[in-house]
Amino acid sequence: MPQDRRPSFTRHSSQDMRLSSTPGGVEHAVRVDLDGLINKMPPGPEKDQFSKEMDDFYRLFTRYLHEKKHSKPLDWEKVRGPKPEDVIVYKELKQRDIKDVSPLLNKLAVLKLNGGLGTTMGCVGPKSAIEVRDGQTFLDLTVQQIEHLNHVSGAEVPLILMNSFNTDEDTRKIVQKYSTHNVSICTFNQSRYPRFKADSNLPLAQEPENKPGLWYPPGHGDLYESFANSGLLDQLLKEGKEWVFVSNVDNLGATVDPLILQHVADTGAEFVMEVTDKTKADIKGGTIIDYDGQVRLLEIAQVPKAHVDDFKRVKKFKIFNTNNLWISLKAIKRLVESQKFDLDLIVNNKSTDDGTAVIQLETAVGAAIKHFVGAHGVNVPRSRFLPVKSTSDLFLVTSDLYLLENGQMRLNPKRMFKTVPVVKLGDHFKKISDYLARFKTPPQILELDHLTVTGDVSFSSDVTLEGTVIIVANHGAHIDIPRGAILNDKVVSGDLRLLDH
Repeated sequence: MPQDRRPSFTRHSSQDMRLSSTPGGVEHAVRVDLDGLINKMPPGPEKDQFSKEMDDFYRLFTRYLHEKKHSKPLDWEKVRGPKPEDVIVYKELKQRDIKDVSPLLNKLAVLKLNGGLGTTMGCVGPKSAIEVRDGQTFLDLTVQQIEHLNHVSGAEVPLILMNSFNTDEDTRKIVQKYSTHNVSICTFNQSRYPRFKADSNLPLAQEPENKPGLWYPPGHGDLYESFANSGLLDQLLKEGKEWVFVSNVDNLGATVDPLILQHVADTGAEFVMEVTDKTKADIKGGTIIDYDGQVRLLEIAQVPKAHVDDFKRVKKFKIFNTNNLWISLKAIKRLVESQKFDLDLIVNNKSTDDGTAVIQLETAVGAAIKHFVGAHGVNVPRSRFLPVKSTSDLFLVTSDLYLLENGQMRLNPKRMFKTVPVVKLGDHFKKISDYLARFKTPPQILELDHLTVTGDVSFSSDVTLEGTVIIVANHGAHIDIPRGAILNDKVVSGDLRLLDH
């Protein structure tokens, strides 16, 4: 029976872990505050782990101060589209049978980024616990995918969940229900960093305990250090694992692809990023570029304001990052130990409940592409990018547009067009509880191109939507779409109540 493996923590002395700084100045003041937090913890593995996290934060913080004074803005003239060899077309990959790739699968681990909450969709707890199809959660589907993969290939691919302090406790309880499944599940926590005041640059936290509003998970770019700090990276290497496939837990299209795994092995690339063609819905997505002859990930936050419109043009930047990443474990270990990770900083300005202006320093996992040998992209089909970020996305994956098999979503072959409809549900549908109350059953949308719904609108059962459908209930009005209704290229507005009988 698969066991829930817990990584052990390596002990470090506080003296060895201390970073030097010149007395005086903000750096010294922050270092003193961090040391004070560390010293308030009782001796043991948790203190050692916390000490390492505070050192990692301090390194990020000093970089922030330095870049604030000395960094130069991105030189837009040096930004170029990727070279042909930097983005491989998926169709050009050699076809493989999954059993032929089985030896490679035994060297693979799957890691899901599981640090997010479901608050934006009106849910409490980890987003991965939200039911998305047939009563099954993101996590249920992920376990099914890997269990099926292990069954048909004969391999033993483990599932790793990178939690945050927001999701860890609930996730550890949830994974217990998979103890009889043919998949080994392990969890570890990403780092916990202190928010600091925007005016003084000093940490808000006065105690090491996790109190609301004082601490934050520093983005998924923290994966590399926290993965290594947990001891799990070394454990996987000892077990003969060579690669990790990383993706967001809410991307239902991010399944293990034997073709890409074989490509990674054949090329010896330390880092492969799955990208896909941009549409108008993806204009803000990060993209692979050539910058001074180096492969880089360019995010919209890094683009000078004068060139944001240029960045959004689909004709110039044709692809975007799906955050499906294939990474060498040995390379991660090498770069972490040499402290070579220098990921682009994301400065996130926030306010506490009492109005105090604070700053969170974050990084993105894909930004590490510039540090790995042979790093490049693979332009994959859109089907490998199926995120559920809103109820509009949920509307699509719960419909007849997709079929569910062994935890994997695939486009219904009865759909004439291989593109996905554009769906825009208004604020009345924003929370999942409201969304579920407004649809008795998911509408049939195999021939739908575009749907916009705003205002107080409810759908009865067996509704069919085709072509372009726009439904607008004006303020104070209510629209009921009756049972069995077929709306084909229709605009519905005003106030409409039809009772089922």
